[in-house]
Amino acid sequence: MYQQFFGLREDPFRVNPDPRYLYLTPSTQEALASLAYGIHNRYGIILMTGEVGTGKTTLLHALLDGLRQARAVTAFIFNTRLSVGGLFDCLMTDFGIACESNTKSEKVSRLNHWLLDRFRAGQTAVLIVDEAQNLSVAVLEEIRLLTNLETSTEKLLQIVLSGQPELEEKLKCTQLRQLRQRITIRCQTAALSAEETQGYIVKRLFIAGAEGQPIFSPEAMESVYTYSQGIPRLINILCEHALIHAFADQTRSVSAAHVAAVAKDFDLDRAASDTSPSSRKYQRNPGDWDANRGMLGDTGLSSSPTSVPARGGESEQ
Repeated sequence: MYQQFFGLREDPFRVNPDPRYLYLTPSTQEALASLAYGIHNRYGIILMTGEVGTGKTTLLHALLDGLRQARAVTAFIFNTRLSVGGLFDCLMTDFGIACESNTKSEKVSRLNHWLLDRFRAGQTAVLIVDEAQNLSVAVLEEIRLLTNLETSTEKLLQIVLSGQPELEEKLKCTQLRQLRQRITIRCQTAALSAEETQGYIVKRLFIAGAEGQPIFSPEAMESVYTYSQGIPRLINILCEHALIHAFADQTRSVSAAHVAAVAKDFDLDRAASDTSPSSRKYQRNPGDWDANRGMLGDTGLSSSPTSVPARGGESEQ
């Protein structure tokens, strides 16, 4: 609706997890490097957590793009309110494994043989589970058991569990202590700073085709940060509707007033007054994702990041 008015080719703030729009902050770069490094070294289970709307799914899609370019085979599960049987159905379907039997033992046997064939062919098999906080204890335990599919030296299946902070809490329960001990790398996504929020907005507009004069005034971008608290999903909502408001007013510059009106519509003005941005600790910058993509090499995921997370076992903190 407003794209032509602002000289854009497409909607820059849609909420789809399009990896083209991935904005690299030190936190995001560290998470990507950690995921790629863990997969490359066949560490087994990698855990990524982050608050709602901080870009976990977009980051996973960027990882999937890199894995496919590296000839890895992937299964991506995003509907996590499933049974143990549903887990195996999704896994076998995504990997393209045919199995006439409906028994779990036969499916596990077929999966094991398939993984061995991929290993001998020099391919890496990766299972990525998004929204993993919704998995039942029984399904999480089955995922742990999948790491028993291994050779004497290598894990045959690499597993990425991604979810909200509630996943960390769920993993503390006694029934999942064995799974918790098998998590070898942990990483997190975080909200953006005020400066990163401005860069995020500018980059998305540029990718969508913006040229010439800035579309959002500096004051508007400050307001976006204030109301969103640096949460990318909320930034998208505010910016999308602020553009619509500016288009309705036939003005080519989005003002702080436009953003404030959207915040009121979505009840974000109250949230901004009640909440302050949480502080974040950044680890060392592992470098641009384009460089880290190299660790997903053509056949074996062949290099390591400049900053490597220590291989950790269980953490009780």
